[in-house]
Amino acid sequence: MKRVVVALVALAVFVVAARADTAAAATSECRGLMTCVPVAGPWVVVPASQKKQRPQVQWQLNCPKGYIVGGVDAELTDPAIDLWFLATSGSPVGPGTTTSRTIVFVATYVGSAKPAPTFRPHVGCVPATGGGGRRTPTGIKAIVPPGRPTVHRVRNVRVQTQAASFVACHGDERLVGAYATRAFRGAEPPTPAVVASLSAHSTLGRNRVVVRAHGGDGRGVVQIAAVCAGGR
Repeated sequence: MKRVVVALVALAVFVVAARADTAAAATSECRGLMTCVPVAGPWVVVPASQKKQRPQVQWQLNCPKGYIVGGVDAELTDPAIDLWFLATSGSPVGPGTTTSRTIVFVATYVGSAKPAPTFRPHVGCVPATGGGGRRTPTGIKAIVPPGRPTVHRVRNVRVQTQAASFVACHGDERLVGAYATRAFRGAEPPTPAVVASLSAHSTLGRNRVVVRAHGGDGRGVVQIAAVCAGGR
């Protein structure tokens, strides 16, 4: 009897491990990285095309404190989602040089049929060990290397039935852009009806963006971002 119990326990452990390996193999943000913490975002809604316009959405994903982005991947509900991410120029291309603790995914839907396309961003986070040094410009001093003139001030707001929140630039910054992106928590993508139920309306105020949202069937989340530049 004891042997049967031990065998059943071993089988259960094997099944759980196999499921975990299958889930981990679904995306490749940690592939080839010795030490890596996977972080998955929600299902981000990409607006359908409107006549000749292709609306663009952004979603910022963060690594835990002490880690930087070392790998990226995503799950798409439609192959017509054009997806990329913002990075810093530098050499060699790699964690700590072209990426930091945060990363911003940018998506546009270039198809014509899908009513509610979504994507789920993934990042593989590696321990922060410092990046490359800044390049020193030579020759004409008016020419400088690319830097980071803007910063995304971001807040993720869960929407149970309705919610209101805002994000502001710091006192020495000025607002140069803003967005409010709808998304949905959960392992499975939302249905078109659920996507349509979540609305988010933004208003630009003095150096801040205010967003009011409602709907979402309890799964909704809205990322509010103020894109801020230095006060000069």
